[in-house]
Amino acid sequence: MIPAVLPSYARADLAIDRGEGCYLYGTDGRRYLDFTSGIAVTALGHCHPHLVKALQEQAGKLWHCSNLFRVPGQEKLAERLVKHSFADTVFFTNSGVEALECSIKIVRHYHYDAGHPDRYRIITCDGAFHGRSLATLAAGRNEKYLKGFGPIVDGFDQVALGNLNEMRAAIRPDTAAILVEPIQGEGGIRATTPEYLRALREICDEFGLLLMFDEVQCGMGRTGKLFAHEWAGVKPDVMALAKGLGSGFPVGACLATERAAKSMTAGTHGSTFGGNPLAMAAANAVLDVMLGNGFLEGVDARGRRFHERLAGIVKRHPSVFAELRGQGLLVGLKCVVPNNPLVDALRAEGLLTVGAGENVVRVLPPLIATDEELEEGARIIERVAARQAAAPGAAGRA
Repeated sequence: MIPAVLPSYARADLAIDRGEGCYLYGTDGRRYLDFTSGIAVTALGHCHPHLVKALQEQAGKLWHCSNLFRVPGQEKLAERLVKHSFADTVFFTNSGVEALECSIKIVRHYHYDAGHPDRYRIITCDGAFHGRSLATLAAGRNEKYLKGFGPIVDGFDQVALGNLNEMRAAIRPDTAAILVEPIQGEGGIRATTPEYLRALREICDEFGLLLMFDEVQCGMGRTGKLFAHEWAGVKPDVMALAKGLGSGFPVGACLATERAAKSMTAGTHGSTFGGNPLAMAAANAVLDVMLGNGFLEGVDARGRRFHERLAGIVKRHPSVFAELRGQGLLVGLKCVVPNNPLVDALRAEGLLTVGAGENVVRVLPPLIATDEELEEGARIIERVAARQAAAPGAAGRA
């Protein structure tokens, strides 16, 4: 008999009761160091006092009025995102996948308005994850997620991540854009290089394509800059955000240049709940913190120290870990042993992590994590790795 909650998740047998800072507490009272951050969502930890206050105040004033009217919180947040990004305009959504759908529509409408409705195809990269709508599943091309949901939505071609020759060869007369995650999350914390992103910008300019970035997971301060692509000094035409933007409150955003989005006039896109007053209060409160003096620099510095600590663990336990990946507090441990049992073992020791593609364990601390909390997580990882390395047969896996 099917349960009341659709069983589409492989959930761990852990019921969460409450959270505070970097910690979650189970209904049994046990405390866990949360280095999942709701899969890179709770960027400012749990129950951050500034966010709680902002939401409480907004909840007592107005929850919803729809986009039939001006929403002052939208205007404030859009102006701040524009000021601190490449973009000239912002559309607010409820999730990352909606932000990607908006991005896809902007790209297609741009070429339609330019007199080229035949240009609609988007090139993506292997290992990508852009969401679970029918279009974004087609963009990601992951057979595991596509199975049973055919036929595949047309309009997407895929090449190997990092291969510029393949990228150029894939461009056709009907190609409209290139879509890439500066750092792949679900795909295994696979980072692009600054040179690669710069080359993509050059290719798009050469062939009249739009450059799209998916920063749903790697954006909003997780790499030590507000947006991951800033490290490369590259500006996209369109970008999708979500996850850390609301630090737990459902909100996403599609950012775009005036050139890319100027044809998106009234009626071309919409959302009932997107940009609602509660979401805007949460996201503006997040920016209050992230744009504060020294916040992002602190994430970068603590992330570098954390990477150095984890690199030592990887080096000492080659029968457990093969490679350290990522940047800032977006970390991947590529495993020699199976990653899911390792995630279970870490949870049993009080550390919450999450698996990813290519047999990777994602380690995603809240951006507010202190050096002491990061060290606490590192000690658990080392303890579990040492136990795994000592297990029978470990030497044969190295």
